[in-house]
Amino acid sequence: MEDGWREGLLAASDRGTQASLKPDALRGATQSGCSGTEVTQGKGAWPGRGGARARRSLRSCPAPTLSPSSRQSSGSPTRVCGRAWTLPRTLGHSDPAMASLPPLLCFCVAAVHLVGARGTSPIEEPTETMWGLEGSSLRPGLPSPVLEDWEEASEWTSWFNVDHPGGDGDFESLAAIRFYYGPARVCQQPLALEARTTDWALPSTVGERVHLNPTRGFWCLNREQPRGRRCSNYHVRFRCPLEAAWGVWGPWGPCSRSCGPGRRLRRRHCPSPNGDTCPGRPLEAQKCVRPRCPGCSLSVCSCPSHILLGSVVTPSGRPLPGARVYLRDWLGVVTTSDAHGTFRMPRVCASSRTNVSAQMDGFSAGVAQAQANSSTSAVVTIVLDKLEKPYLVKQPESRVREAGQNVTFCCKASGNPMPKKYSWFHNGTLLERREHRYGAHLELRGLRPDQAGTYHCKAWNDAGSVHSGSARLIVLAPGQPACDPQPREHLIKLPDDCSQPGTGPAYLDVGLCPDTLCPSPAGSSPRCGDPGSRCCSVRRLESREIHCSSYVLPIKVVAECGCQKCLPPRGLVRGRVVAADSGEPLRFAQILLGSKPIGFTSYQGDFTIEVPPSTQRLVVTFVEPSGNFMDTVRVLPFDPRGAGVYHEVKAMRKKDPVILDASQTNMLPLGELEEEPPLGELVFPPGAFRRANGEPYSGAVEARVTFVDPRDLTSAAAAPSDLRFVDGDGDLAPLRTYGMFAVDLRAAGSIEQLQAGPLAVRVAAGQIRMAGHVEALKLWSLNPDTGLWEEESGFQREESAAPRVRREERVFLVGNVEIRERRLFNLDVPERRRCFVKVRAYANEKFAPSEQVEGVVITLVNLEPSPGYSANPRAWGRFDSAVTGPNGACLPAFCDADQPDAYTALVTATLGGEELEPAPSRPRPLPATVGVAQPYLDKLGYRRTDHDDPALKRNGFRINLAKPRPGDSTEVNGPVYPWRNLRECQEAPVTASHFRFARMEVDKYEYNVVPFREGAPASWTGDLLAWWPNPQEFRACFLKVKVQGPQEYMVRSHNVGGSHPRTQGQLYGLRDVRSVRDPQRPGTSAACVEFKCSGMLFDQRQVDRTLVTIMPQGSCRRVAVNGLLRDYLARHPPLAPADDPATFAMLAPLDPLGHNYGVYTVTDQSPRLAKEIAIGRCFDGSSDGFSREMKADSGTAVTFQCREPAAGRPSLFQRLLESPETALGDIRREMSQVAQAQARGEGPLRTRRGRAWQ
Repeated sequence: MEDGWREGLLAASDRGTQASLKPDALRGATQSGCSGTEVTQGKGAWPGRGGARARRSLRSCPAPTLSPSSRQSSGSPTRVCGRAWTLPRTLGHSDPAMASLPPLLCFCVAAVHLVGARGTSPIEEPTETMWGLEGSSLRPGLPSPVLEDWEEASEWTSWFNVDHPGGDGDFESLAAIRFYYGPARVCQQPLALEARTTDWALPSTVGERVHLNPTRGFWCLNREQPRGRRCSNYHVRFRCPLEAAWGVWGPWGPCSRSCGPGRRLRRRHCPSPNGDTCPGRPLEAQKCVRPRCPGCSLSVCSCPSHILLGSVVTPSGRPLPGARVYLRDWLGVVTTSDAHGTFRMPRVCASSRTNVSAQMDGFSAGVAQAQANSSTSAVVTIVLDKLEKPYLVKQPESRVREAGQNVTFCCKASGNPMPKKYSWFHNGTLLERREHRYGAHLELRGLRPDQAGTYHCKAWNDAGSVHSGSARLIVLAPGQPACDPQPREHLIKLPDDCSQPGTGPAYLDVGLCPDTLCPSPAGSSPRCGDPGSRCCSVRRLESREIHCSSYVLPIKVVAECGCQKCLPPRGLVRGRVVAADSGEPLRFAQILLGSKPIGFTSYQGDFTIEVPPSTQRLVVTFVEPSGNFMDTVRVLPFDPRGAGVYHEVKAMRKKDPVILDASQTNMLPLGELEEEPPLGELVFPPGAFRRANGEPYSGAVEARVTFVDPRDLTSAAAAPSDLRFVDGDGDLAPLRTYGMFAVDLRAAGSIEQLQAGPLAVRVAAGQIRMAGHVEALKLWSLNPDTGLWEEESGFQREESAAPRVRREERVFLVGNVEIRERRLFNLDVPERRRCFVKVRAYANEKFAPSEQVEGVVITLVNLEPSPGYSANPRAWGRFDSAVTGPNGACLPAFCDADQPDAYTALVTATLGGEELEPAPSRPRPLPATVGVAQPYLDKLGYRRTDHDDPALKRNGFRINLAKPRPGDSTEVNGPVYPWRNLRECQEAPVTASHFRFARMEVDKYEYNVVPFREGAPASWTGDLLAWWPNPQEFRACFLKVKVQGPQEYMVRSHNVGGSHPRTQGQLYGLRDVRSVRDPQRPGTSAACVEFKCSGMLFDQRQVDRTLVTIMPQGSCRRVAVNGLLRDYLARHPPLAPADDPATFAMLAPLDPLGHNYGVYTVTDQSPRLAKEIAIGRCFDGSSDGFSREMKADSGTAVTFQCREPAAGRPSLFQRLLESPETALGDIRREMSQVAQAQARGEGPLRTRRGRAWQ
């Protein structure tokens, strides 16, 4: 019976009709109206390794009657097995054989329940087989159904492939996907699952039986396939809800009382992919009754011979001496803990189970219940957590609403104790708590225009307070459009041969829609997030043609903008972790996001992090497993609009261990620079070491003290965190460092970690040369969860009178610290003289406003004041990084209004692995080039790094940080802005003064028929001719072309539709790139040329194998093709048409081939990161390496040989003027040679190069 319905369904599928079944439809297939027959399922359902037998009821239904009108109406519902099914208008009409599909579907749906029965709990989604229904076709230029046609607020994930079909079959389990890709990539409760082969075919198309379960994954068993067949290689994706939904309730906890009435609790989790809160409570309480309690109270009775023994410790087990201990029914302090953290309370009844609490300065209060350990004694352990200032884990987000709608702003802080007090501010004014009844959430109902503006929250606990960032609320009048239908100007550069001679490059306005929010239909929802978020995006495209020198170039321009559903932006950070001293990768280092482990680095040290929603500071810690490197804590800047950013993180190696005698006084220096005295020293008194449980340690100690010395300018790249702390007002404020150190103490010969304290930190006052900093210097420790520095102690002046230092009178500043955990310490001074510096990045040295580059990481290192000012000029004080957006970047820096050169800065810029170059300054900086007007430019002292020595790298510039003077018209428009003028800096027009960087890869050109700004993912438009067909997953493909010739050559990639009937012969885009010389091989260069990857187009219905033509621009001919690539193309027809010997053409492969084929493919959620990584691998000629030095002989796909005309030989025009007959004879001879080459089968030669670009 099972074979019968399967064969019938496969036969129907082969005729071109497929059905898409959802999990809710499967559940409905067993409703009333069908007769039942029991079928027993055997072994092998999941995952091919046996299991318990399960029984399911298979129901059959009478065939429903389809009226003519229902057959011909598009999308009309039809009742099948008690469910309403939407069938296409062609079902049962164009193909009579399909009229019997509804009863067949009933059989199919019910029988599918058999597939995943084994080991599935009743609340799990049923295992199913999916068959795709072909719906109505989509018109080019309209938004993708992935964004518009969802029946519920959900989205598809990217595709995953963790297994290959060897052994028993192909297994894509959800658990394995979460392990390899990280738990954040797939939601906790997927709604549906889709599987396709790596050739993008459905299982029904290839005739294979597969098993799908949204909560467990996908599996295909070789033994279940038809004879002679094995499972294909599949990749899968999941459909996840955008709205937050509660998980299942957990088990009930224990009763809160051991006697008398009490209560018990159970919890549920809110697995929100966007960080939204779920409606309702996470806790549920239930009464519970225990036996009656004995009638003895401490206030009225006691037990003379009984005793209570207790201890007060930290969560790590460290004892806390001096803690104040209280009893529940006694007033005042009962006792205090001794030097070992223990205490004794006589006369406390052992069976009383009384509550004992403890308090200590700097720690939150703790309470615990005493437990009897004998008939006359009881014990209790009270754990005290250290007080932590609050830090924000959820920030309020900007919203757009119409007047009369509602809006909810959300704020959430963490700390110890957990913050419970929140305040909300509108345009800086405190809102009345009683009027608005707010807490962590602020809900405004019936919005009025005067309520527009900025909102921020402030959270408190016993340790301090913290401010959130500002969220902007825009309130539109009724009928006021949030999105201007008229697109803004957006110029793209056309190919060089499309411009008029002598007029320079030509530009075309293709239009763009601003990245602005629109009012959400869920405007009245009390939820934190906007599940149906809408933004201003492309509503309609228009096709146009551009007439170039010898061909016509198609283009699609934005004709109309409108509010559309849009995906929430997802920040993405990729990078590589390497050793600061050697550059070796940190392999398999654990990655912590705050305190949460999220994965490991790869063998090459690579990592990928998806930024959680509403994150403002991304704090990441890399823990190297061997213990030879310091824990690397970084605050990584990212693009909140969703564009990816690449970082190279440098880890500092620990110093070699020093053996200490625990019974003696030990001193270790802080700073070991040559020709420089130490900044200070760390003093270990006798008996300072102890084990983790508080016991004294008296053996030998291996001590590693690693010092980050700011007097070494190269150490700034490896310094941790971003040197910020939360001040008394709850604002993030900067610190100026005089050095950081990490202490690693272990028992000699073992891995046991030791603690120590109190220790003395002695700092030479002579090294603190800035006025006022000696008195302001403090000792700080880094909180790795927040990336913020927390104050440990101050310093006091101490005159050194020891005999060993009487020869040099030295003054020390002494502070105290305890080494309790793996924390980094810092010698810092808070600094209030602050400014912002405006920097922009451009595509080339022409600095055209329309060619700004987004996603560039700008880094500013504050240097110590110049020698003319009383400070050390050879040290850095702090550093900051920012990512350029559409309006550049603003970087915080220290500055001074009285002395222009009191503070200086070194500014650099990187994009992926590429270093950008600033504007030149030799022989003197020009205002039009640097971007800063006079006389402010001379005051800032702009100097590029090669100003004094042209042989140096040109990767940065130095400036004086002169604070602009109020009222001076020459200094109010940047590039340096006062600290309070951050908004003016961020919103400054491109005509205002700013510093500039430019990419040096100027010989590079990209043209897309459907324009797309790679730095703004929201600009993606669904169209069959889109270069990137999937806005959630970007796949970059590159071909390595080797060129043998005396110079560098431009190489063009021409990409048209190859196999898709809707795009065949139509242009997707062009890519031009200049080859790069191999420094090891004279006369040889290579180019990494991008081409459009083959695969599904944006409608996700049919694959297209792109027809790619590679053409060097010169007198070149193809001399070699990679053998593996040639064999692959021959085994995967159709072959490309007979091609020109001066070009290379192929139908691009569907498979992600590697360096052995000369093809480099990288898939990422950011198009820019995917391209940067693929280019780095292409330069290196490997599938997992990265290089910016071209290796022309490694991993090439095709080789061309190019030649130049002999020196002194006249041009064809000169030859025609001097000797027409001779010149014409040469032309005839060359044409004859070409004809002979064609006769030998080398293929026709295209004489019109321009036609090959069409």
